[in-house]
Amino acid sequence: MTNIPRDCWTARPSPAVLLTLAMLSFGLPGAAMATTAATQVQAPDGSAIEQRNKAIVEAAFEKWRGGTYVFADLLAPDVVWTIHGSGPVAGTYRNQQDFVEQASRPLTSRLATPIVPEVHNIFADGDTIIVRFDGTATTTSGAPYSNQFVWILKMKDGLVVNAEAFLDLVAYQQVVDNNAPRTQ
Repeated sequence: MTNIPRDCWTARPSPAVLLTLAMLSFGLPGAAMATTAATQVQAPDGSAIEQRNKAIVEAAFEKWRGGTYVFADLLAPDVVWTIHGSGPVAGTYRNQQDFVEQASRPLTSRLATPIVPEVHNIFADGDTIIVRFDGTATTTSGAPYSNQFVWILKMKDGLVVNAEAFLDLVAYQQVVDNNAPRTQ
C-alpha cells in the first residue's frame, strides 16, 4: 500500500495532494512520484511551523525559569484552557483573564516564590506543542510545592489559542487549602 503523507488527513489538502489522492485511488501511473512531490511541497511549511512554535515555547519557558512572567505574551487573550481531572480548579476557562483569575492566581497567591519550571521534553507536531515539565516553589507557610505537568498547546500566529493541562490537582488544592494568600 502506498504511504500517503499524514498531513493529507489532518489539514486542508493542497491541490497537489488532491491530485495525488485521485491518482492513487484510480491506480494511475505517476502516483508515487506525485506523492513524493506533494510531500516535498508540504514538508517545509509544516516543519517551519513546528520549529517556530517550538522555539516560541522554549523561549517562554526559559524566561519563566528566569523569573519572568510570560503568560501575558504567550497566551492569546481568548485562549481556551482546560485543566483535566477532578477538583475545584478542573474545568475549561474561556479567556486569559478567566484562566489567570480562577485557576492560576488561587495557587500563585499562596506561593512565596514563583514556580520554577524544569522542562523534560518539548515535542512539536505542526501547530501543536506538548511540554512535559516539573514545577517547584515555596508556599507562603514555607512548605515546598512540587508538581508534574503535561501541557498540550495549540498555537496560531505565535500564540497559544487552546491548551490542555494535566497535573496533580491534589497537590495544587493542598497549597490552596493550607496556605494563606500573600498580602498585596
